[in-house]
Amino acid sequence: MDTSILFTKEDGVGKIVLNRPEAYNSFTKEMSLAMQEALDVCAADDDIRSVYITGSGKAFSAGQDLKEVIDPERFEGFEKVVGEYYNQIAIRIYNLEKPVVCAVNGVAAGAGANIALVCDIVLAKESANFIQAFSKIGLIPDSGGTYVLPRLVGFQKAIALAMLGDKVTAVEAERMGMIYKYFPDEEFEQASYAIAQKLAKMPTKGLAYTKKLFNSGLCGSFEEQLQLETKYQTLAGDTSDYKEGVNAFVEKRKPNFTGK
Repeated sequence: MDTSILFTKEDGVGKIVLNRPEAYNSFTKEMSLAMQEALDVCAADDDIRSVYITGSGKAFSAGQDLKEVIDPERFEGFEKVVGEYYNQIAIRIYNLEKPVVCAVNGVAAGAGANIALVCDIVLAKESANFIQAFSKIGLIPDSGGTYVLPRLVGFQKAIALAMLGDKVTAVEAERMGMIYKYFPDEEFEQASYAIAQKLAKMPTKGLAYTKKLFNSGLCGSFEEQLQLETKYQTLAGDTSDYKEGVNAFVEKRKPNFTGK
């Protein structure tokens, strides 16, 4: 695996670290493909029950490495780069049947911001910020940005942020519902990782069904959503974790979920 992505597995958590700190973790072709590979490992490994994505150094990700874009020998065109690299990262995160925590440790700009926002639970260091930087160079928000941002903060706020390219602090991002929570810088790493660890000990299939339903609920009708809730509640009720949860409640003990 390319060293621009560091991947480890511990205590049920698949940890993905964007690792080009000298370039603010900006994405190259190799880095994008390595991240897809890491996400595929997380999807296939039953021992991984939650995913934690963060960056090394001062930034989460500055988005696309513009040095690659202006290199005619490296740049393959926007159709290929967006369609085969960024979209495939976003799709993998969106469809992954495990909770994905994104821990934004610094600036998240352009595609870096939107890859973060497509994750299930987004946490940020208090000093971090988010920038829809595309308009500054005449581009449009990609990597799912035009889909997730208006659903998080509302249409008017989203289109203004996309057009103006305003910097949004972590404090502002929490207030407007762009992210779940921010932490003081000195507490960030431990507090954010603790959430991924907590999720890894919870009923994985139930969480996967919850994720699927919340995503489908953004687009379908109320009646369709009720039908899906019936379907997935039935599936959840057939899991071992459901039986363990009920038994633990009745026996007044802590449940031991296995993700099955």
